[in-house]
Amino acid sequence: MRKGDCVNHKHCKVSVIGAGIVGVATAIWLARDGHEVTLVDRLAPGEATSHGNGGVLASCAVVPVTVPGLAAKAPRMLLDRQSPLFLRWSYLPKLLPWLAKYLSHCTEAETARIATALLPVIGDSLEQHQALAAGTGAERWLRASDYLYVYRDRAAFEADGFAWSLRRDAGFRWDILEDRELRDYEPLIGPDNRFAVKLPDHGVISDPGRYVKDLATHFESLGGRVLRADVRGFRFGDGRLAALETDAGAIDCGRAVLAAGVWSKDLGRQLGIDVPMESERGYHLELEAPDAYPCAPLMMTAGKFVATPLDGRIRLAGIVEFGGRDAGPSDAPFKVLETQARRAMPTLKWTALTRWMGHRPAPADSIPLIGPSPRHKDVLMAFGHHHVGLTGGPRSGRLIADLVAGRTPNIDMAPYSPGRFAV
Repeated sequence: MRKGDCVNHKHCKVSVIGAGIVGVATAIWLARDGHEVTLVDRLAPGEATSHGNGGVLASCAVVPVTVPGLAAKAPRMLLDRQSPLFLRWSYLPKLLPWLAKYLSHCTEAETARIATALLPVIGDSLEQHQALAAGTGAERWLRASDYLYVYRDRAAFEADGFAWSLRRDAGFRWDILEDRELRDYEPLIGPDNRFAVKLPDHGVISDPGRYVKDLATHFESLGGRVLRADVRGFRFGDGRLAALETDAGAIDCGRAVLAAGVWSKDLGRQLGIDVPMESERGYHLELEAPDAYPCAPLMMTAGKFVATPLDGRIRLAGIVEFGGRDAGPSDAPFKVLETQARRAMPTLKWTALTRWMGHRPAPADSIPLIGPSPRHKDVLMAFGHHHVGLTGGPRSGRLIADLVAGRTPNIDMAPYSPGRFAV
C-alpha cells in the first residue's frame, strides 16, 4: 500500500487546495471523519473572496444572474454610468467565448434548471453553518437573520415575478412590507423605496474573514495542518494520486480536493476538464462606524447591491465587473456603490470608507463543480460557486467528505459533476 492511500475509505491522507470557506469547511468535515488533512493555499485562510463577500447566508439566492431578458438589458447597462455592471473593454475579446456560453442560459427553462440545482447546496445554509461552527470560536460571528429584497414599488417587484415564482416553488415563504410597514421595520430605507419582501430563516456572518480564520483554527485543533504554498500540479503513480507539487515542495497524499475558487481553472486542465469560468470581479465598500445599522441584510434591487450589518461597519457588496484576474480595481464601481448607498439610505452617516475588490468564480452555467474529476478520481472538486460561495460552502464540504468516506450523498450529485466539462 502506498503512503497516503485510504483503507476502506478511512484514514485517508487528504490535501485540500484553497483556504476560503469552501476549502476550510471541506477540511473540517474531512478531519471530523478522522482523515489526515492538509489545507494548502498561497494565502492565509479567509484572505481572498471569503474575506470580501456580502456576509449574507442567502439561501433564497437560487435564481442565477442569467435570467430571461439579461442579454437584451446588458448593452444598456454597460452604457449607464450608474449601472451595477462594468466591463474593461480591452478584455472583451478574451471574454467573448465565455460570455456567449453564459448568455445561452438566459431562458426560463435554463433558469429553472439552475435554480433546482442550487437549492440542495444553499437552501439550508443557516443550519449547515450552525453545524459547521458549533463549539468553535467561529460561532460568535454567526447569527440568524431575516433577509430583505427592497424594491422601489410593487410594480418593480411584480416585474421580478418569474424569479419569485422559482423561489416559491423551492419552498421559500415571505412577508410583504409596503410603505409604513417597511419604514417601521427598517427606518434607514429612504422614500425612493416603498416595497420589500422579508424572508425569514436566513443568516449573517458579521465578520466573514475572521469567521473563516476561526474555523481554520478549529481545523488545526482537530489535528489538521495549514500550509502556505502555491500548488503547481499533481503527481500520479500507477494511475493514482501520489502528491501535490508546490513551490514549497511535494505534499504526499492519496486524495486531494480542488477548492481554490477562480484559481481552480488552471489546475482543472491538468485533471481533464476545461471549465468555461471567468472571474466576476466583485467590489465592496465598508462604511466604518456608522451612526445606525440595518436590522437585517438589505438587497437593494434598484442598485443590485446588498447592505449588510457587520461588526462595527456596514458592508455594501454586489457590483459586477468583467476584466480578468490580473487587472487592479477600477474607481467607477466604488463610486457607484457609494452613490447608490446614499440614495438608498439617505440619513445614514459614517466616519470612513474601506474599499475591496476580489474574484467570484463564475462558471458559464452558474452551477458549482462538486465531485471527482473525470480523469483522476482521487482528486475531487469543489469550486465555481459564483455568488453563493459563503452560502454553500458548508454543504459543499459535507458532500465532499461523504464522497471521500464512501458514503452516498443524500442528494443527486449529477448536476454538479465536473465531468460535464471533460475534455
